[in-house]
Amino acid sequence: MFIDKVHIHVKGGDGGAGCMSFRREAHVPKGGPDGGDGGDGGSVILVADQQKSSLIDFRFKHHFKATRGTHGKGSKMHGARGEDLVLHVPVGTVVREYSEQTKEAGELIADLSHDGERVIAVEGGKGGRGNIHFVTSTRRAPAFAELGEPASEQWIELEMKLMADAALVGMPSVGKSSLIARMSAAKPKIAAYPFTTLTPNLGVATSGDDSFVIADVPGLIEGAHEGRGLGHEFLRHIERSALIVHVVDMTGGFEGRDPISDYEIITDELAQYAEELASRPRIIVANKVDALPEGDESLARLSERVKRDSIAAAGGDEFADSPIDPKLYCVSALTGTGVDALKAAIATKVRTLRTEAHEQAASVESFDRVWELKREERDRAFTITEEEPGAWRVAGRRVERMVVQTDWENEEAVSFLQHRLRRLGVDDALAEAGARNGDEVRICEIAFEYESAEGAEDIFAELDI
Repeated sequence: MFIDKVHIHVKGGDGGAGCMSFRREAHVPKGGPDGGDGGDGGSVILVADQQKSSLIDFRFKHHFKATRGTHGKGSKMHGARGEDLVLHVPVGTVVREYSEQTKEAGELIADLSHDGERVIAVEGGKGGRGNIHFVTSTRRAPAFAELGEPASEQWIELEMKLMADAALVGMPSVGKSSLIARMSAAKPKIAAYPFTTLTPNLGVATSGDDSFVIADVPGLIEGAHEGRGLGHEFLRHIERSALIVHVVDMTGGFEGRDPISDYEIITDELAQYAEELASRPRIIVANKVDALPEGDESLARLSERVKRDSIAAAGGDEFADSPIDPKLYCVSALTGTGVDALKAAIATKVRTLRTEAHEQAASVESFDRVWELKREERDRAFTITEEEPGAWRVAGRRVERMVVQTDWENEEAVSFLQHRLRRLGVDDALAEAGARNGDEVRICEIAFEYESAEGAEDIFAELDI
């Protein structure tokens, strides 16, 4: 079954808790702290895999969770790291944030367009630090450790877009499936009624020493750019293709449509869906020429129209390069007439486009860590709102995780939390917002009294954490 869009919930593994322990050995009456760190939780990683052809693996299972880190122990024994959960997705998968409440996709996380490309969808929680990290010149025996950090979790959308060198597009029943079957070893369903093809088909075609991947995209109708006839579901598979092969039924099909009108409708739908598609390299194919009656002028009219559009796409210069091939390729998918010439033209154009794409990719700087840096920046951000007079709400991912990591039964742990909030800028932000000593500060489900940082003692000031 061909599945090209799914929504899944991913959660990293929680971090293990740090250990609060002191060295105890014979003849060492006052051993120092030796509590080990908790292990980091595993992350959920998405990897593009060319062996995958659809997202069917995620059709019935929608929740995925990595394993948690183990707790630290005494004698500086650190906890084991949780195992990452690696999910394999097809090459060409676009990953976005997704809101289960609004049912809308959000910010782009990654576009996995190359085999082996990977992205961390959600990170595992950091392991809590043991008490060996909190020794200062004045506090030699810290009696607390950090709890493990809770892992991130979120819904994400996986949208697969076919990775093909060329895409066959056109109205329903123009012969796209017959053409791909004639050009390659693909075996699509072929029948004498519209919308026989409901899912895209891929085939590998060869011409001489060249080969290329061609996609048979289900038929489009007028209004496809607005979603009519599942237009959005089909049009997105064209976005990945470097070359559009526009197939026109010269017989007009069952309805006796005008081939020129069909050509205009599909050209307009591509431009309406994505402006960039209007300038995408294109080859126009006149199919079913063997069935044309003698004296029919459709071929001449379409050929003239293609030449005009080619000149217009080149800026009005008849001799300039145009994204639209000025030659109309006349073929019969039924008899094979003209198919070899068409394959040679597609192979030549694909070879040129691959070279251009390779040169362009080599000149573009890689931004592998864009999503990680953006996520880190968002994690550090926090907001402060006055919920009622004298009561302030602090909200933010990192701030809230700090609170969850704190053992509120331990005074030293609470003092360390105050140190961390001060370093993050929460105290200064509260003061700027108008908080006064004695006001209530709320983070998550915890509420505590605000005390201005000015003149307050920070027993952990010398720690760079």
